[in-house]
Amino acid sequence: MKTVRIAAAQTAEYRDDIAAALTCVNEVARQAEAGGARLLCFPEGFLQGYLTDADAARRVALDLSSPAFKAILDRFPKSGPIIALGLIEAEGGRLFNAAVVIACGRLVGRYRKRHLLRGEGAFDAGTDPAMFDVDGLRFGINICYDTNFSDVAREVADLGASLIVCLANNMMPREKAEIYRDQHNAIRGERCRETGLWLVSSDVTGERNGRIAWGPTAVLDQQGQVAAQLPLDKFGLLFFDIPL
Repeated sequence: MKTVRIAAAQTAEYRDDIAAALTCVNEVARQAEAGGARLLCFPEGFLQGYLTDADAARRVALDLSSPAFKAILDRFPKSGPIIALGLIEAEGGRLFNAAVVIACGRLVGRYRKRHLLRGEGAFDAGTDPAMFDVDGLRFGINICYDTNFSDVAREVADLGASLIVCLANNMMPREKAEIYRDQHNAIRGERCRETGLWLVSSDVTGERNGRIAWGPTAVLDQQGQVAAQLPLDKFGLLFFDIPL
């Protein structure tokens, strides 16, 4: 059976430190390339940080057509896996919680989060699905809270995908994190069972100002069962071979 090797990073949370985030991208991408991965996933809002305050988000937001973003693309690896990564996007005065797909320093496309939490009022919701391909593996993107709803996953399936890439940031107050600790995979598994798709998630881990993130960074099969997962509180890189 033909397979495509994917990788998902469970990382520290970088906030308003693009240089450090890019250093992490390049280090992890080298590991992923050495391990034979063709697709590498990073968490939600990874590049600038998951910043939901409107002023903070606007200060770091990037227009994908700008020279500033072009300069950032030039700092991405020029070989190795396609990279899916979360960032804060600006366009026409609006802000989006977005994901970009980058191949060898070239922007392939983007996806904007469709379902926003109450605390994400700084952002506008996206409206369109997006489809990508690596070595015959077709994938679409959901960003964190999107996976609580059936519609976005169903659109990915309807476009002919085999895989949902879920970029997440579950840095929460500790009490809330304890409640949701074991629910993330269960909720995402519902989307797998509904659509018959595989799912890979990439999340942050660590602690910050009374908040904690455990992940999970995991691969779920078409029945919604955990096929592979990193330890909840450890940095790492998860490899998995997705069948075509």
